[in-house]
Amino acid sequence: MLLQRTLTALLLIPLALFIILGPGTPVFAAIVAAAFLVGVWEWTRLSGLASTAARVAMLVLFALIVVGAWWPHDPRLLGALAAVGVLWWLVACAWLRHFAFGAAPTPENRRIKLVAGLFVMVPAWAALVLIHRIAPHGHWWTFLGLAIVWAADIGAYFAGRFLGKRKLAPQISPGKTWAGVYGAFVAAALVVGIGGWLLGVHDARLIGLIVVATFTVAASIVGDLIESLMKRHAKMKDSGQIFPGHGGLLDRLDSVFAAMPVFALGLWLLDVMSLA
Repeated sequence: MLLQRTLTALLLIPLALFIILGPGTPVFAAIVAAAFLVGVWEWTRLSGLASTAARVAMLVLFALIVVGAWWPHDPRLLGALAAVGVLWWLVACAWLRHFAFGAAPTPENRRIKLVAGLFVMVPAWAALVLIHRIAPHGHWWTFLGLAIVWAADIGAYFAGRFLGKRKLAPQISPGKTWAGVYGAFVAAALVVGIGGWLLGVHDARLIGLIVVATFTVAASIVGDLIESLMKRHAKMKDSGQIFPGHGGLLDRLDSVFAAMPVFALGLWLLDVMSLA
């Protein structure tokens, strides 16, 4: 399984770099929206929506929201959507505390989870588009935001494996430990410190960028736990099988969905990103 996961990752990395660094923002926005449609499809499955027609309707709804958000070409609208995402992930923290909420396969709980899916996907898309349009290095800021999540994942893995004893959320994700959380913070701080310096942040904002990375990682952990909670409620191991050894798209991007709105907000507060 480790070999399979490694080979899949090696194949996906060049594709991810091309999507981030290659096209202009309009093409990037379309590609990300198309990828997130897969995430919406998997989310409907985890939510317990059995009807194919209803699941397709959710795809159409997401697509209409994205088109409606992009059409005015107003970054303030995208910023508002990203801010809604930040608020949603604060609410999600309460859901993790009361993890049994929504577990029963009732129509009411299914509707709650479907609405939650829109709060997960739409703000993440808006945040990625906002970051990508930063002049003149939006491509690289997008890469740095994702690199923070990737570094945190690696740091958490090794710290948790060699130092992890105290469990973070055993009822939701037994493999995660507090040592992994600390390892994620350290790895992300190193990456954002180097990345921010290379992107020209040489003043006190570099410290602010490290603080932003800390909140970004915290959000990414919440995103990971929420998807784990959804899978536990649905009694499923993976959200899908699109990536051999890695599960579905949600399994790969759960942390990214939560992290990007927070990272975008941080860049705006540090005056790295403008909504003008």
